[in-house]
Amino acid sequence: MKLVVGGDHAGFPLKGPLIAFLQAQGHEVTDLGTHSTDPVDFPDIARRVCAAVRAGTAERGIMVCGTGVGATIAANKVAGIRAALCHDTYSAHQCVEHDDVNVLCIGAWIVGIRVAEEIVTAFLAAEFSTNEDFRRRVRKLSDLEREMKATD
Repeated sequence: MKLVVGGDHAGFPLKGPLIAFLQAQGHEVTDLGTHSTDPVDFPDIARRVCAAVRAGTAERGIMVCGTGVGATIAANKVAGIRAALCHDTYSAHQCVEHDDVNVLCIGAWIVGIRVAEEIVTAFLAAEFSTNEDFRRRVRKLSDLEREMKATD
């Protein structure tokens, strides 16, 4: 799978080992930064990750910051992106199966590399359900996004 991965300075220590794991699993991974522990703003990284997913140059994105909360908020501000904060495997697969999530967010201060590996494995193996209830709800999310943008 073609993936983009990004993280801020707090996520940097987990991002490298996670990318190595993904590449060892056969995924094509583009690292969109940051490349050090020097402070950066997570919305700037979210912009890069989400732009690649929206453009179709990546099938899914993964963001790593301290708690994952800021990355999730930033990613969900981008039209067409459905981001989820996941610190367990159940949420990681269900967010794709039920909500068609395309950006996974993880908190480096919350989980270690082994749990992060299990989370991304579950996320990447999952597929959006063909169940019409889930598809209808995701369409309503898109409708809501368009309606709110039109009223701005």
